This record gives sequence, C-alpha cells and structure tokens, in this order.
Amino acid sequence: MRYTAQEVADFLHGVVDGDPNVELHDCGGIENGKAGTLTFLANPAYEHYLYTTECSAVLVQADYQPTSEVKATLIRVADPYDSLAKLLSVIRDGSEPEAGISQFAIVDPSADVDPTASVGPFVYIGRNSKVGARTIVRAQVYIGEDCLVGADCKIYQQVTISNRTIVGDRCILHSGAVLGADGFGFAPTAEGWDKIPQTGKVILEDDVEIGANACIDRAVLDATIIRRGVKIDNLVQIAHNCEVKEHTAIAAQSGVAGSTTIGQWNRLGGQVGIAGHLKTADRVTFGAKTGIMASIEEEGSSWFGYPGRPYVKSMRSAAVADRLPQLDKQIYDLSKEVKRLREELDKLSKISKIKDGE
Repeated sequence: MRYTAQEVADFLHGVVDGDPNVELHDCGGIENGKAGTLTFLANPAYEHYLYTTECSAVLVQADYQPTSEVKATLIRVADPYDSLAKLLSVIRDGSEPEAGISQFAIVDPSADVDPTASVGPFVYIGRNSKVGARTIVRAQVYIGEDCLVGADCKIYQQVTISNRTIVGDRCILHSGAVLGADGFGFAPTAEGWDKIPQTGKVILEDDVEIGANACIDRAVLDATIIRRGVKIDNLVQIAHNCEVKEHTAIAAQSGVAGSTTIGQWNRLGGQVGIAGHLKTADRVTFGAKTGIMASIEEEGSSWFGYPGRPYVKSMRSAAVADRLPQLDKQIYDLSKEVKRLREELDKLSKISKIKDGE
C-alpha cells in the first residue's frame, strides 16, 4: 500500500511541513527507519533521532519546533501517537479476509453467522450461537453453545469461547485467550477436594481487548464481567465472579482472585496480584509486582510492593532497606559502646562504695 505525505495528512487532519508528494509504503521506528517509511515522534527522549533518521516522513505535534535541520518531511498532527494508531488501523484493515464461511469450518445449523462476517478454516461454532456483522473469526477458533459475539470483533487463532459467553461489539481477542473456563473452585473434604460446579458465564462489554493466552474464568453463579473499554494484556488471569470496571488496563502476568471488583480506570502493572473478595476504588495505579491483600478505598491512589502499600510509603521503606547494612553496623557499634560505658559505670560504682566504706 503506497500513499503520499499529503494523503496521510489529509486523513489525519494534519499539515505537511516539507515535501507533500514524498511516497510512503511502510511504517517503522524513528531510530532505524528507511526511505519510504513513515514514523512518529511522541517522546522527547527520541528527539535526537529526528535529525538523523532515514525515514521519509515523521508525525509530530502540531506546535513542535525542531532545534536543528530535519531532512524528513514533517506531518503536524494533534497527537502523533494516536494518529499513528488510526493510520495503522486503516493499513491493517486493508488486509482483512473476505466475508464468508470457510468450507473447512464447522457451523451448527442453528447458529446465526452474519453474512458480512468472516469465519476461517477449522473454526467450530456451536448450537444457537450468534456472530455479528463484520466480525472476523480466524482459523481454529472454538465458539461453544449459546454464545453471542457482537459486531466488528476480531478473534484471532485458537481462541476458546465457552458456552453462554457474551462478547460485545468491537472486541479483540488474541490468540490462545480462553473465555469461560471453569473457575478454581474446590471444597476440602476428608478424602480430598470436591469440585464446585461453575455454572455461570463470562460477559465482555463493548471495546474490550483480551491478550494472548489470557484466561477469564466463568462464574460459579451469575457472571464474570469485563466492562466496556477494558484492556487486558497477555497471560493475565481473571478468576470467577470478578468484575473489572470500565477502561481499566491490566498488564501481563497479573492475576485477580475470585469475587474481586476492580474499579474504573485502574492501571495494573506487570505481575500484580490481587487477593479475592476485595474492591478497589476508581483510578488506582498498581506498580509492577504489587501484592494487594486488602480493599482500597482511596480514589486516585498509587500502590507498590508486597504487601502493597501507598507508593510514597513503599519508596521510603525501600530507601530504608538500602541503608539496613549501615544501620546494622551502627547499632552494633552503639551496643559495644553502651556495653563499655556500663562497664565503666560499674567500676566507678565499686570505687564509690569502697570510698564510702572507708
């Protein structure tokens, strides 16, 4: 796909600063791009690459002023990062498969697949399930019985959507994601563990994205719910009966235990762990590897460490921890000094008693 800098600017409602006719055929990083490549500058830490890049055009902030000569054509936009995302979406959509059901797919006669949807080879769609308009279902996806998949979704290879799962509009499910596996529910007995049947379902609202090999477990009863606009990274575990509220983002390898509610606009760094039956307030941020053992009521707070504590307190504790060897030596030296002083006092006390006896 080839396009000119002016065509890109027109699509993004931007302004060209340089050659409007320069031809572009690819996108790449600013540090190692080549001629014909479009890149972007959003982070000031990368500004020095702007003056040496071989890229033909660069998306920059509308009011950006370079401090040296720039060889590349600049395309001034409101938000370079967001503009690149919109452009990449168009490029990607241009390579999407055609509508229709592959001859190698297995679709139950009672299932309803919209004529504008695309169903790839070796897909299975179970009884009474529905797939919405313009949704793309890639090869080897499993969609169980009584499922509802909305419009304009993208479901990549080997995704599993178990029975009665509901997926809203414009959702993206990456390869290997599992929606609706049994929750981890067992009751201890004298002989071992009795499995607790997981009879609920999973609900994804609109505009949710689930990363590769992430698992969203079905509820014991009712539903595990991922609210509108939530973004979940690869290898994340959301246990049964959880609710993740609107626009929360969860990074890779994080885990949320059963019956926990995560507030709106929360941010979970990589490998965050949250215990079960808890609630977090809105707009809470959790640093990587934070372990949360109690509910959080303070909106907009930041937490870090294990067990999780407010960020400032955690940083102060970390600073003290770095000084522990020095403090340990100081305590040892002080103990020796105290011992010496006590011995001196004992000697003085004995001398005083002898004098008093005379």
